[in-house]
Amino acid sequence: MLLLNSFKSGQNVGLANYITVIGDKDIFLAIQHSIYISALTAFIATSLAFVLAYAVNCTNIHKLLKLIIRIGILIPMLLPTITYGFAIIYSFGKQGLLTHFFGRELFSIYGFNGLLIGYVIYTLPAAFLLIHNSFGYVDKKYIIVSTLMGDNFFRNFINTILRPLIGTLGGAFVISFILSFTDFGIPASVGGTYGVIAGQLYQVMLGSIPNFNSGSAIAMLMLLPAIMGVWFLNYLEKFNFSYDKFTQTDLLKNRFRDICCAIISISTVLVIGMVFLVMFVTPFVNNFPYDMHFTTDFFRRTLFSTPILNVYENSLLIAILTAGLGTLLSYSAAIINARTSMNKRIKMSLDVFAMITNTVPGMVLGLSYLLLFNHSDLKGTFTIIVICNLVHFFTTPYLMAKNSLLKMNQAWEITGLLMGDTWLQTIMRVIVPNSTTTLVEMFCYYFINSMVTISAIIFLVTARTAVVTSKINELQHFASFNEIFVLSILIFATNLCMKTCSEFFNKKRSFTN
Repeated sequence: MLLLNSFKSGQNVGLANYITVIGDKDIFLAIQHSIYISALTAFIATSLAFVLAYAVNCTNIHKLLKLIIRIGILIPMLLPTITYGFAIIYSFGKQGLLTHFFGRELFSIYGFNGLLIGYVIYTLPAAFLLIHNSFGYVDKKYIIVSTLMGDNFFRNFINTILRPLIGTLGGAFVISFILSFTDFGIPASVGGTYGVIAGQLYQVMLGSIPNFNSGSAIAMLMLLPAIMGVWFLNYLEKFNFSYDKFTQTDLLKNRFRDICCAIISISTVLVIGMVFLVMFVTPFVNNFPYDMHFTTDFFRRTLFSTPILNVYENSLLIAILTAGLGTLLSYSAAIINARTSMNKRIKMSLDVFAMITNTVPGMVLGLSYLLLFNHSDLKGTFTIIVICNLVHFFTTPYLMAKNSLLKMNQAWEITGLLMGDTWLQTIMRVIVPNSTTTLVEMFCYYFINSMVTISAIIFLVTARTAVVTSKINELQHFASFNEIFVLSILIFATNLCMKTCSEFFNKKRSFTN
């Protein structure tokens, strides 16, 4: 629908929309800005994420510091990206918390600087998780072997750490680039006059005179980085290799390495923490930054007001429905792929679908659903938002389930048949109970992402179906920053509670087993 709509121009069909879009100086400049800042963000985020993952996996720094790094770096994932910009404003702005701490404004936060800080904070957790996971499959025995062979630190590092992770580092770069290129939340708050493509799409679609055809053309152009990213990842696969076995090895002592990695890692986590600290300060003072006396009056009035409670209930409803149905959908798809003898083409189609949904930007997906269901009964309902979220976040839960199911004993179904159970009974009695930990993680992933998403649903919500993130986007036009931070704290507390409960459940189950 999106592709077809991009070729329509009145009663004619052709490339007129693309010619108009590319010929528009503002849009062409926005594309250039997006490519430049996204590439710079990807480079910084991937480099920082690598240092943090290296510090956690390949140094002898204290275990408590490693735990702080692992937890602290994931905090941004529990917050919507639109909050990042407001936190940056209240931290680095003229009257910001950190500006008062340092005694002067460090830099201008609107435009390029604010976007870069926000994008790096946004993409760093995803890049870190990807690289940190890959470090678990790097055999560190070869670090010692390389040292014994007389290699210097640089040659040792290149051959034993960097080369095995080339594919992963490329993947982290691509993910960071795509996330930055397609994000709407951060430009909405600190973009200033530095136009980016996501902001242009929003203006074209929800401006004073909406233009669906030009918007479709812009959305199709936003798919190009994803297509290039997939090609780049496929190219990098030839650099991947595996070890015959893994060896538990004590790491070599190197105080200089440990101190440098610890300083960089802790500094990164502290900066992220300080940026979001203001979010927990502003709603609890009389008048930030002029009257810093503690009070809970504003927080309570805002939190228990009817409009806020309504949008929070909407968010919870959508998140729970998305998590429940999404877990069922992605787990069923993984069961078909990993535990049946179904046609290989059907199995491959599931993998292809997962890859496509992983690369389509949220704004493009939301716009596609708006065009497809514009004249149906689903328009303006919770159902269309849930369906969009199901598709948008399908890939990761599906891969979680597929990988865990492939690792289980493939003979369980045969054993069940010999004992008189049907295939479905074996799935329910044996496979599902052994997948409980993965199912909880899948539910948690869907829930958290549904609570923080803004780009995928910005074109789908209405006044009746408004959620917390869309309410934050609305409040920014009235400069209601205190209300914005109260809503952000609400999302953060909800997601933190969900994450804590899932971790507690999985640890308790592991202990019981």
